[in-house]
Amino acid sequence: MRHPHLVTLTATTFVTWTGQRITAVALPLVALDQTGDAWTTGLVGGFAGLPLLTSAWWGRRLRPHLMSGRALAVLLVVQALGLALVPVAAATVGVGAVVLCASGLVTGAASALLAPAQRALTADLAELPGIPPGVGPKALAWQDLAHRASMIFAPALGAWLLVAWGTEPLLWCEAAAVALAAAVMLTVPAARTAGAVQDDVVLDDVVLDDGGRADAGRADAGRADAGRADAGRADAGRADAGRADVAPAGEAAGTEGGAGVGDGRAAGSDDGSSVRALLRAHPDLAAGLGLAGVGGVTWFGFTLGLALLGAELGRPGELIAAGMAGYGAATVGASFVAPLVVDRVPRIPAIVISWVVFGLAYLALPVAAPDLVAVGLVSAVGGITMPFGIAALNALIVDRTTGAERRTAFTAETVLHAGGASAGLLAGGALIGAFGAGPVLVVTGLMQVVAALGAVVWLRTRRDTVDPDRYRPASPVRQPG
Repeated sequence: MRHPHLVTLTATTFVTWTGQRITAVALPLVALDQTGDAWTTGLVGGFAGLPLLTSAWWGRRLRPHLMSGRALAVLLVVQALGLALVPVAAATVGVGAVVLCASGLVTGAASALLAPAQRALTADLAELPGIPPGVGPKALAWQDLAHRASMIFAPALGAWLLVAWGTEPLLWCEAAAVALAAAVMLTVPAARTAGAVQDDVVLDDVVLDDGGRADAGRADAGRADAGRADAGRADAGRADAGRADVAPAGEAAGTEGGAGVGDGRAAGSDDGSSVRALLRAHPDLAAGLGLAGVGGVTWFGFTLGLALLGAELGRPGELIAAGMAGYGAATVGASFVAPLVVDRVPRIPAIVISWVVFGLAYLALPVAAPDLVAVGLVSAVGGITMPFGIAALNALIVDRTTGAERRTAFTAETVLHAGGASAGLLAGGALIGAFGAGPVLVVTGLMQVVAALGAVVWLRTRRDTVDPDRYRPASPVRQPG
């Protein structure tokens, strides 16, 4: 990944996630200390999920404008201001429930727009002239690695800084990281602008090259300019006459960012490519996004389920620590490999296998408990395929979509998975309280396995009525250069 703007987007992902994981160590402690109520410790995270769940509606008019680094920098500034609410309140009037809720709403709204817009911009920049095919999925896989790599050291760094600095200074880490990312993001242009610059460079090279070979003929070329100009004016007149006949068809076929060049991918218009139309047009995308939603909704079975299963078995905190350690180590390790092989990984099989394996891990966890080593190993097996499934889904979106349709697809991925996780966590505690952690782990694991196998059956039935080319990886669309 040698394109400087793609490197910048990956670096900002790493910086912001590192800041978030460091601040996450201190935020619950500050909330508990200043409010005295344990229920306030999750208010920021809980309220951050509300804008995400509804962003498909309120963000529809904003998404078409989020096509450049400058636009993303504005979102990052808004997010930094929302993050700064808590440390400013802690230093002045004190942190209360209202401040925590307001911070969650502001940061959640910015994040709901930022995440899909950044992935869409990454994919658009990777399709500029001069960049080899397949760079987009690799760049998105590197961003996933940048997000996961912070799990290795950021919590431990946060714990050390907590002892060295105290809680309140630590609250500024995430706001500072996001502000830094906003400043760096200003250097990233829109894909159209970057494409125009590259086209100019190519044209300049051609002119210089031709000029170097044609020094002797410049005088003759100069004498012929007038004749060519007259001919050009006559051609322009004839072209105008012809354009009247072909303009409607040409405009209908015209797309944003080089789409619609005969590869069967619909670009969608900036003023609204609906999720329903997207899913109807691309059944394989519908299956991948649907499985991401199921995985998000059932995520509470792993996190809350292991935490409460440990309490039931007399090992509070130990099972979830072992499970998260195994899962985190496996996913980080696999994330180093995913960018190198994503262009050779079959899309739908990788997505389906990742959710089947993770679901089977859920089924095995109640059997593995209370053995900490067994819980860690089962969690690692469940997590090791996940980066490949995520990379395959992002690659599928890049392969199938451009323009507004691409932004809609990435938004749907974010809402279904992250929003589903928020909804699952809201209901998960009550379900585990009613039925027990072990049975809930089994049921949520079965849901993932059954959904994945059902997606395979559904796609097989669709193949008879849909163009089979839709299920093969499409080469990235290139802008005319």
